Amino acid sequence: MGDRAKTPAGAAGRAPTADRPSDIRNVVLVGHSGSGKTTLVEALAQTAGALNRAGRVEDGGTVSDHDEIERRRHRSVQLSLVPVGWDGRKINLIDTPGYADFVGELRAGLRAADAALFVVSAAQEADAVAASTRAIWEECAAVGMPRAIVVTHLDTARTGFAELTGVCAGLFGRDDPDAVLPLYLPVHGPEAADGHAPVTGLIGLLSERILDYSTGARREEPPDEGRREIVAEARARLIEGIIAESEDETLMDRYLGGEPIDPGILVGDLENAVARGAFHPVLAAAPAAEDGTQGLGTVELLDLITRGFPSPLEHGPRAVTTPDGRHRPAVACDPEGPLVAEVVKTAADPYVGRISLLRVFSGTLRPDETVHVCGHGLTDRTSPAPAPGEQDLHEADDRIGGLTSPFGKQQRPVAHCVAGDLACVARLGHAETGDTVSAKDDPLLMEPWTLPEPLLPLAVRAHGKADEDRLSQGLARLVAEDPALRLEQNPDTGQMVLWCLGEAHQDVALERLRERHGVRVDAVPYEVALRETFGRAASGRGRHVKQSGGHGQYAICEIDVEPLPPGSGVEFVDKVVGGAVPRPFVTSVEKGVRAQAARGIATGHPLVDVRVTLRDGKAHSVDSSDAAFQTAGALALREAAADVPVRLLEPVDEVGVLVPDEYVGPVMSDLSGRRGRVVGTDRAGPGRTLVRAEVPEAEIVRYAIELRSVSHGTGRFDRTYARHEPMPPHVAEKFRQETANSP
Repeated sequence: MGDRAKTPAGAAGRAPTADRPSDIRNVVLVGHSGSGKTTLVEALAQTAGALNRAGRVEDGGTVSDHDEIERRRHRSVQLSLVPVGWDGRKINLIDTPGYADFVGELRAGLRAADAALFVVSAAQEADAVAASTRAIWEECAAVGMPRAIVVTHLDTARTGFAELTGVCAGLFGRDDPDAVLPLYLPVHGPEAADGHAPVTGLIGLLSERILDYSTGARREEPPDEGRREIVAEARARLIEGIIAESEDETLMDRYLGGEPIDPGILVGDLENAVARGAFHPVLAAAPAAEDGTQGLGTVELLDLITRGFPSPLEHGPRAVTTPDGRHRPAVACDPEGPLVAEVVKTAADPYVGRISLLRVFSGTLRPDETVHVCGHGLTDRTSPAPAPGEQDLHEADDRIGGLTSPFGKQQRPVAHCVAGDLACVARLGHAETGDTVSAKDDPLLMEPWTLPEPLLPLAVRAHGKADEDRLSQGLARLVAEDPALRLEQNPDTGQMVLWCLGEAHQDVALERLRERHGVRVDAVPYEVALRETFGRAASGRGRHVKQSGGHGQYAICEIDVEPLPPGSGVEFVDKVVGGAVPRPFVTSVEKGVRAQAARGIATGHPLVDVRVTLRDGKAHSVDSSDAAFQTAGALALREAAADVPVRLLEPVDEVGVLVPDEYVGPVMSDLSGRRGRVVGTDRAGPGRTLVRAEVPEAEIVRYAIELRSVSHGTGRFDRTYARHEPMPPHVAEKFRQETANSP
């Protein structure tokens, strides 16, 4: 940050190593889709000497986007780790997807990092910054994570650097706009024939030195007297912002009194303020040119990371418990402490098998040792529900094989992984994303990070017989890799449902299932769990009499059916007198009635909220049987339904939609158009409102996608089942016609 020239600490092809947590920096890159995070990682890796030439996302040839799905889509869909060396430090650059469907990967990156770089594109509309990054900024602020802002795409800018810096200050620095200020200003070269003036360098606001990148190599030049006036205002504001965060309370008085402040003091205070998360510098960066020249601003950015961002030692202790829930002292970042690591990501390699990326929070991870793997059972995703009184956990001992440091497709062997660092372990068979890895003789458990609830259903079925045999195992592996997915066997419809965060998430899940796990599936329409009930009271007679030689079948029963309040289920009442139906066969009638109710009587959906009363019947001393009276009971219920309206009941969900205040009106109008009832609104923090409503589930099957359009990507929602309600007649009739016409 003092505009010093730097040299790489590593070389291309070799994995940077660190034996002390103080020499490690874990940095996650966050930003909206298309902001240039992956390209920036390439440029930083080239400047640090980890790459000889930076790749291009458009060509499908970057270190971060090495997965075949990413190459085809030209978009990051998973977390990627690119470690580089700089100024004697190891920097773990954690590249994350910017698209909202892959926020699970982003949350994993935040968990593994100690600081964040928010990448903002000057080529996109300023509103895109607010739509996708404000919530993540607030999450980082809540835990005090240091943050800096990097402006990219200055060469195709729609928004000027000064204007975009102002947008970031207003968006990210609502409480203190002076805490979001640039450290450098772009220097523009001569204007071309098309009127565009390319960015050729930077000018440091503290040193006022010009950092010229126009020749393809970074050169420092002395202050330009002609530019002093241009940068004076920005420089004064930066100095005042740094002094405001200084721990030296006399510094501001000295500055305002006209006393010159030593630049070394300012740089030191700046570094401390950034590390504390109290000051958020804005920098500019551009990728390397196609001829392999150095990327603009990359040296300054690497300098900021190594000198301004904290090491893992400065991260607070992590809370842990034993697997049975007993509290244990929080673990600090100590290589000699108890082993505590967390599985940040799980991937499947066609040659190696399962690969787990671990962040070590305490102790030192070494090859060939046996560890304890423990995780929250995730019963709603893959595992059977625990028995009453048991904890929702899965546990197993496993052996660590070799340790590697990932670099794109490559896995570079390392001797160990100290507290604060990240490494990969192959064939850790019992581990799922989010699990805790600890010492075998001292098992510990960390609370997993929070993930959004996947609310977009994808119903699937095996494409063929061979796929059917592998479907369950393939889906289980898929969900173990991606904690943002949830697998459900719907008990009402019998469908296998994969709950996702969006359409892109669905597409990638299906591609991975086919390409990594060799399972082909067909997507089928998602079925809402409807019910049936009687519109009014009715009676029915079930007569099942057959004689075909030998023992025949003889059973007659008469029933009354009356509707009950919602949630009553199916009641069965015996009012037979005089033994017209012998006692053992009363139970048979009830079995037949309940079996028919479960199958449905009009549209094939379960019958509920009725009372069935057995009032009379006839039996034969020889030909009556359990099976005969079960059949008679089912016939009686169907006959009772033949002369009365059968009403369809649909599930209604309680929905909470969290949106910025300016979208409350459109959201409420949209919910009303979905046959929803808005029941209230609540304040949910500055500028945000929670809209509460009750909406039929059939109307919000795709709401995870449609809310993005209504709220311009700023809203999120949750839903819980409330009850079943009668479907409006015109909607029920439309449903019956669609059902009748379906193959």
